[in-house]
Amino acid sequence: MSKNLVTCQWLKEHMDDKNIRILDCRFELGKPNAGFEAYLEDHIPNAIYVDLEKDMSRPVRDHGGRHPLPNLEDFSAKLAAIGIDETMTVVAYDDQGGAMASRLWWLLKYVGHKDVFVLSTSYSNWKNNGFEITTMIPHFDHTKFTVALKEEMLSTMEDIRASIQNEDVILIDSRDPLRFLGIEEPIDKKAGHIPSAKNYFWKDCLNENGEWKKREEQKERFNDIEQNKEIIVYCGSGVTACPNVLCLQSLGYENVKLYLGSWSDWISYNENEIEK
Repeated sequence: MSKNLVTCQWLKEHMDDKNIRILDCRFELGKPNAGFEAYLEDHIPNAIYVDLEKDMSRPVRDHGGRHPLPNLEDFSAKLAAIGIDETMTVVAYDDQGGAMASRLWWLLKYVGHKDVFVLSTSYSNWKNNGFEITTMIPHFDHTKFTVALKEEMLSTMEDIRASIQNEDVILIDSRDPLRFLGIEEPIDKKAGHIPSAKNYFWKDCLNENGEWKKREEQKERFNDIEQNKEIIVYCGSGVTACPNVLCLQSLGYENVKLYLGSWSDWISYNENEIEK
């Protein structure tokens, strides 16, 4: 177990622990039922499914991006229904490079939960390496989850506008370089990036085997980012930025924020500047 990650071996040894909750976050953009169907087919023993769009987001509006912050009463009710309170250690996994699991990790941290981790590899790697899987859906006693918001983890669109002229703030764009450069835009209505942003592609968190890189490799990735700066991370809709947030926090960066609305929120305001 590291600061924010656990290995398959660690989870194997602890998956029957009554103080562990394992959350399956598999989700395919454009195929909203695919993740849950995959969960029903098989999953890690004692894992409960948590849906990116139904549980970790609220319905899309004019502003707020493609995956807005969920209604926190609904989110805390979901956590309570699956037996998560402040005493539980939570481990999240997915099959999307850790992006969806990292979104859940960030949300739980944001609402004040301390012991939350992401599996250091994909579900496919877990399964292909011969670790136990099941089709059984567990049930846990209902509990109470108390929200204690960490507002300092979240940045707004207004914060981003102010950061563009602020040398003490570093803005990180986590999207594919072609999207950052505005050469391709397969999802959103406008192409480009927020002025002054630097591109750190989120998939560079992973090695060629789909496992999270070791600390020294992550440190090398972010070698140009000063520790004393405020860092705001964004992506297309506040999901794939979360692996970069997790990595930066693991490296000891203390002032890291997520622009949850991200690019899809930024371009919803016609007056906002765009660079290519």
